[in-house]
Amino acid sequence: MVRLFSPLALGLALTGPALVACQQSTPSAASTEMTTHPVPEKPDYDAETTADATASADGSVYAFTVNGLDGKPVTLSQYKGKKMLIVNTASECGYTPQYKGLEELSKARAGRLVVLGFPCNQFGGQEPGTAAQIASFCEKNYGVTFPLMEKVEVKGAGAAPLFQYLKTTTGTEPTWNFCKYLVDENGTVLRFYPSKVEPMSAELLADVDKGESVGAIPTPPESE
Repeated sequence: MVRLFSPLALGLALTGPALVACQQSTPSAASTEMTTHPVPEKPDYDAETTADATASADGSVYAFTVNGLDGKPVTLSQYKGKKMLIVNTASECGYTPQYKGLEELSKARAGRLVVLGFPCNQFGGQEPGTAAQIASFCEKNYGVTFPLMEKVEVKGAGAAPLFQYLKTTTGTEPTWNFCKYLVDENGTVLRFYPSKVEPMSAELLADVDKGESVGAIPTPPESE
């Protein structure tokens, strides 16, 4: 037989130590308050949304404005008439010595090509430094003088609008540090190069030295 107890009977049954234990186990209002934690800051790309749409419409990277390593805005339209080599960089990678080649390329093709470095910490956590640390490392170890931009994400849903556009136009997003995108003198994205392609390689130099393009060069198959 199942016995039914009324709330009153239950209340009477919980007396003495049992009632005390029950009361102590009841969470108070203070203990149920949710602890809040600061949300890690992520790059604010809202201001670039309009530029992203414009770039998609006119087929050019010139509508994009990015932030330099010092936090100041850099409009890519200022590089009209020159090729651009856009590179996602890192300070603690096996490919980090490519900073030297990028600097050599920047000087060897000065006036015709601008190298733009975008530090990124997405691959192996190999760019953990602050903007000041990155600038100091690049200057001290490789004498970098080409423009370095603010640290960004370059792949996935959180990728900076510029890199979303680069992926859309080439069909390829960075697979590791020191992937490269070549942009022609008219702001058209020409080609993607995987990390292993050295900045001063014959392959890349040949593309840089070509005259103004009339169409995009097909992206080579990924072979990393």
